[in-house]
Amino acid sequence: MDLPEILNRLQLSGETDAPSPSLLPGLPVAKVLSQIQELLQDEKTSKTKEDVLQDTMRLFESADSQWLFSNCCHSEGSDLGKVYVDFTGVLVQYAALPHCETESEELSESWCSIIPGKACTVAGVLLRLVRRLGAANVVLPCSSTADPVRSLLCKLLPPVFVFCAAHMQGLPWTNVQSELAARELLAASVQTAGCETLTELLCGKSSDDDDEGILGAVLELLKPEMKKETWKLNQATKHVFSWTLIQVSRPWLCAYLDWVFPPSLLISDDYRTENKVLGVHCLHHIVLNVPAAALRQFNRAHVLYHALFNHLYTPEAHLIQAVLPCLLDLLSVLEKPPQKAGDPRKATRYDEVLRLVLTHMEMEHKIPLRRVYARNIPPFIERLGIVIVRHLKRLERVIVGYLEVYDGPEEVARLYTLQALENTIQHAWPRMASRLDVLVKSLLRLIYDVSTDCSPTPQAVREDLLQRAVHCLILLHHCCDQELRVSATLHTTPRIHVHAADHVSCVPAGFTH
Repeated sequence: MDLPEILNRLQLSGETDAPSPSLLPGLPVAKVLSQIQELLQDEKTSKTKEDVLQDTMRLFESADSQWLFSNCCHSEGSDLGKVYVDFTGVLVQYAALPHCETESEELSESWCSIIPGKACTVAGVLLRLVRRLGAANVVLPCSSTADPVRSLLCKLLPPVFVFCAAHMQGLPWTNVQSELAARELLAASVQTAGCETLTELLCGKSSDDDDEGILGAVLELLKPEMKKETWKLNQATKHVFSWTLIQVSRPWLCAYLDWVFPPSLLISDDYRTENKVLGVHCLHHIVLNVPAAALRQFNRAHVLYHALFNHLYTPEAHLIQAVLPCLLDLLSVLEKPPQKAGDPRKATRYDEVLRLVLTHMEMEHKIPLRRVYARNIPPFIERLGIVIVRHLKRLERVIVGYLEVYDGPEEVARLYTLQALENTIQHAWPRMASRLDVLVKSLLRLIYDVSTDCSPTPQAVREDLLQRAVHCLILLHHCCDQELRVSATLHTTPRIHVHAADHVSCVPAGFTH
């Protein structure tokens, strides 16, 4: 039986005097949905699948709610629920990415151009189904204390959510239309479920609420796809998993730690840099949103530390930028604050990480990596505090070396290096006297280079560099109890003189004069 024949027998041709479909004998909704599934799965059907889906949209728009969902209120409602779940699964599969035969296989351009159109059509069908479910939830008279229509909705929302997550993230197999369609469907799902936010749909209204949301069901759907042997066979799976994970924060994420931690670690351990970065972002989100006690349980934090530490040997700027902030937050889980480590202070993982990073910084010549390292050194110095004195010798060489090298019009590396020097002076000022000559010469050389350089550096950046350099000299003047007079010739301004005594307010507490 072809779908137009089904629609004709349902008398959905638009005639105003047509009887209600609920009165038509011999055509239960389960039969119709099964027939639609067969048409979508049949490769030899005379109708195109797009036409089938367009007719299905009209079916959900025009059919009576009593006919579509009334069986949910009766004893056979569980069977109808299974039919709807299977029907939704077939729709989602129609617009799904094809499975790759090997882990290294890439999705072809032809598939990337076909899938957005399919996704738009499927999103249209699912949107109409979700909206009809929302309307039926109000209209249908159900004698049972439980809400069978809402139960059906909860069964359908997990695959709908996975479909939306796969087609709304600006990936190669999406376009503007498919992304808008997926976002509209997700927004309708949240509204139909009676939720105000996506987090509420996933996790429930509160951590103590009996309604746990659909997160568990979503992760259950993704579980077979996120195994070691299968996660790279569908290119959308990792993006769906990571995007879902990012939507869940404290206090809900802790309950699903066993579900999300192994896949995140698996993705971060891949040989491809983009997968490593994606996995590290997932792990960082876990570190930020799971209690420290749960991370330390079963040595999870130790396993994560060794995995992240090994990534520091990979000279990829994007990866290092993801790893260093994650490591810094993880170290606060594994170690006590360095300033409260007791006396004598023993070397910790903070020292291990900073020692390796400074070693790499000394030898690094690639500008993107130098910028990443320079950007992430100040937070480490702030976290270590006075303990930074252990690394002053190597840190001094790094600061001097980075201040000598121009790294582009934005001067990112130099600016962050000056911030690192400022933090170092503030925390380790009693040890600055022996390093005064080297640091002052480096700062004066920087001031001269910036003032006389003809590079296309914006004036605001030049002024920022000069201001930071002068501030470092002022701090050195106060912590070393010596007179320093800085003269700097700016690009478009006359010679200026900055005297340390005029900037006493800039001096941190604890300095002597």
